[in-house]
This record gives sequence, C-alpha cells and structure tokens, in this order.
Amino acid sequence: MTKNPIEIDGAYGEGGGSILRIACALSVIMQKSVRIYNIRKNRPKPGLKMQHLVGLRALTEISKGKLENGKMGATEILFMPGKVTKGVYNIGVGTAGSIGLILQILQLACVQAEGEIVVNIKGGATFGMWAPTLPYLENVTIPQLSKMGYNIKVEVKRHGFYPKGGANVTFKIMPCIELKALKLEAFGNEITEINGISIASIHLKNRNVAKRQTKAAKDVITRKLGITPNIRSKYVDALNPGSGICLWLKTDSGVILGSDIIGEKGKSSEKIGKECAEYLCEIANAKATVDRFFSDQIIPFMALAKGTSIIKPDKITNHTKTNIWLVEQLLGKKFEINSRGDLYEIKLKN
Repeated sequence: MTKNPIEIDGAYGEGGGSILRIACALSVIMQKSVRIYNIRKNRPKPGLKMQHLVGLRALTEISKGKLENGKMGATEILFMPGKVTKGVYNIGVGTAGSIGLILQILQLACVQAEGEIVVNIKGGATFGMWAPTLPYLENVTIPQLSKMGYNIKVEVKRHGFYPKGGANVTFKIMPCIELKALKLEAFGNEITEINGISIASIHLKNRNVAKRQTKAAKDVITRKLGITPNIRSKYVDALNPGSGICLWLKTDSGVILGSDIIGEKGKSSEKIGKECAEYLCEIANAKATVDRFFSDQIIPFMALAKGTSIIKPDKITNHTKTNIWLVEQLLGKKFEINSRGDLYEIKLKN
C-alpha cells in the first residue's frame, strides 16, 4: 500500500455519497489509501451523514482497514484498506441507514475477495430515501452482476423503514476471479415479462396501501405498454409505518430495467404506484438498455471487467457523470460516450 493517499475532491460533480462509496471500495481493490475532502460541500448540511458512516464502517471492518475522522459532519476522511478475507461478518445499524447503500459499497469492494463472504445486517432500512431499495438490488442489479460472473444472494428476514429501521438482512457474496464484460447493446424485439412487488408495513394494511400502489402501477403499465404486469402486494412486520414499490421488466435480449420509489407522508399510494410505473414505461418506450439507477451503479464494474462493456441509457445523470470521472481518476480508464439516436452509448474496452 502506498504511503501517500490518492486525493479525491468530494465536491466534484453531484458531490454526493457515491464518491465516498466508490473511492473507498476501489481503494480496497487497488490496495491504495484514499483521502477524500470537501465531502458533500455543496449540500445544505455538508459532511458525513449516518448513512455514509454506516457503509464506511462496514467496509472498514470487512476489509480490516482503518478509517480516520469517521464521524458525523466530517468533511474529510482518510481510508486505509486492508484485505477482504472470507468469513461471516455481523454489522449493526443503529438507525434507519440504507441497507442498499451498504450493499453498494461492499459488493464493489468484495468482487475479488478471497473466498465467500456472509454479511448479517441488523437494523437499518430496506426502503430508504435517495438509495436503492432491496427489491431493486435483488431483481435488477444482482441479476446483471451475475451475467458478469459475480453472484450475490440476499435474504430479507425483516424489512425496515425510516425512521426506526429495524431490518434484518443477510448477504452472501461469492467473489469472482475475473469479471466478464456486460454488453447491453439492444433493447430487444419484445418485453418478455414485467414484475413487481408493492410492500407496506402491517400498520398500513387497513388502508390497503400495498394494494393501492399495485393497482395504480398496473393501470399505468397496462395502458402504456399493453401488458398486464405481475405485481405482488405484501404486508410486512416493521417497527414503524412505511411502504414502497419496485417494478422491473425483462426483454428477449437480456435487458432488465427497473424503477422503485418509497412512500412519503402527504403522497397518496396511488401517486406512488403511478410515478414508479410511468418511469418504467418511459424508459421501455425509449428502448433504453439500462435505467438511470443502474447506469451509475455499473460504471465501476465495467472498468474492472475484461472485454468491452456497453450500456445505453436514455439520459446520462449527474451521478453517472460523477462516477465515470471518479473511476477514470482512480483506475486510469477512459470511457467513450456517444449519442445514439434518442439514447446514449457508454462504452469501455479493457
């Protein structure tokens, strides 16, 4: 490991938590320390929030690394990685921190680890604001990573919602020696299936929240795509009221597109279901091969994979632009971005 850490400006681009997660996860793979400064500098409340700390602390434990200045509100940290080894790790989340964000940092850091890793997480939220939901990761991200030869299994024993959290989730991560390229060049000729899950805590069962989210989403998809989706409604035990919906579709070319959204106070169940379905229909009609959530998540994996990886989003988000910049800085790779009709093509050849 180098003595002088790689310097990363945490205020670059969208300046959010993804810079922290990707930089620290890649530092484990590169075995180089990173110093990140100006963390969330342009946000109303700059510095580390609990959801960032939870992921960083989990990574520190699993990689046997060191985290300096890892505290709430810190605008600068130094992360010194160790090596990830096989084993069982127990992570406690004292708040409703996003479990999806914890998996995001660990799945990247552990891709080339030595042996199978089991992570038991107690506490936190399976549905959190500004974070991928667990159903999205299970049904969109993880199946796509499996095409690259990287397999992760998720077992949700209990769901958790903001503000109390209280989830109970186990991840089984099976590292791979070499990632295969992911080529998502064409949407395909037809949609083969559309699925989804609408979840609400038992507190909301009398108000039929899960079913109302389901009905609204079904109505939109049936009308706009001419397909009746298979969306399950489910009520779960949780520490406090909460809800969310995740939808995904598959095409005959192997494309998987997803959309998810969580319930909010003052927002009707019908609006939640409708908005989630409208985005899925929008990208399906655009013939995109990735959705906006997956496009930024897959960037570092494209850089690590052998061969030529290609994705075609309908838009390049600020998150995606920031992640491309960061990966290029750390790994010395160069992405090609070109306009392809109504879509963009993001390509990387290794």
